[in-house]
Amino acid sequence: MQPPSWNQWVASAPHPHFLQTREWAQVKSKYGWQALYLVWREGSFQYAADDGSDPLGGSNPSTIRAACLVLKRTIFPGGFAGGPCVLYCPKGPLLDWSDESLRHRVLDDLQAFARGQRAVFLKVDPEVVLGTGIPQGGLARDEPNGQVVRLELHHRGWRFSMDQIQFKNTVLIDVSASDEELLARMKQKARYNIRLAERKGVTVRAGTAADLPLLYQMYAETSVRDGFVIRAEAYYRTVWESFMRSAEPGAEPLIAEVSGEVVAAVFVFYFAGRAYYVYGMSRGTHREKMPNYLLQWEAMKRARSRGCLAYDLWGAPDEFNEGDALWGVFRFKEGLGGQVVRTLGAWDFAPRPLWYKMYSEIIPRLLDVMRSRGKQKTRQAIGGA
Repeated sequence: MQPPSWNQWVASAPHPHFLQTREWAQVKSKYGWQALYLVWREGSFQYAADDGSDPLGGSNPSTIRAACLVLKRTIFPGGFAGGPCVLYCPKGPLLDWSDESLRHRVLDDLQAFARGQRAVFLKVDPEVVLGTGIPQGGLARDEPNGQVVRLELHHRGWRFSMDQIQFKNTVLIDVSASDEELLARMKQKARYNIRLAERKGVTVRAGTAADLPLLYQMYAETSVRDGFVIRAEAYYRTVWESFMRSAEPGAEPLIAEVSGEVVAAVFVFYFAGRAYYVYGMSRGTHREKMPNYLLQWEAMKRARSRGCLAYDLWGAPDEFNEGDALWGVFRFKEGLGGQVVRTLGAWDFAPRPLWYKMYSEIIPRLLDVMRSRGKQKTRQAIGGA
């Protein structure tokens, strides 16, 4: 019997996520990050850099109590060894957060690990649920354990991060239901627009690697039109191709067409019984035919056919009011019949407070400059002004 791989253990862990997989580590390793794998067993804590072998080393999975992928980046690339670095644990660590003794042990070790790495900060954003539903809404519900974890982090000196890499809140759709039940949960407008798209001749197909250049071009057009910043094409090709080559986790683009013309697409990731809508893109043409509604409907059905129980629509507002930048997108997602899930968000442990203060003040300014330049490069790449 073959020993479990890292991905197999992650898939069986509490709150698994595709951002904790080997594939994500390998993507980030190509863009300046070093992958470190941390493992808590009965009575021991160990970590190792990615050397190409299985991080679990063939160990008995029943002895593993917690684990996580941590990404490390030095602040001065090519500088002196042992210099300051930043650490990020995307959607981790993975453990039973309701187990108080285990939680204390993991947090103690993470703090010691950050100090030992001479980190400016260690950022974590585990899938610890604070509650479901829109706050102050009639169906809102708090999760007591999430509130306990948040309070413990605060008492330990962790700080709610001003730099939330991932979305803190999201919308989840239970796709285990029948087509009739899924449609019944949607708002009337969403059901109408799905049928409208079908009547107007919109079709949806699964994409292949041959479609990726066109998908990036359309993603760039979307970013310019909607005012958000994206990376260079090589980065997305690396992400998309890495996950498309893998079976678990996996990914595929779904492409909407009108009379053979590509008009919109979504990129969906699959892992451990959940599908994730991570990238969406569209053209300015045929928008009145509502291709995005049909894309999401097909994504739900394909997720179910692959054994997924939930479809994560990847992002909801921090503040549930019309002033939030995500409000318009959220109303679209809300219409698809999902449930708001509010999570802990990203928290930073900063063993070097002065460095952290400087980093927190300087980096946002640099990012603003880089975003402005990035928007200009994207406009140039698609032939804009």
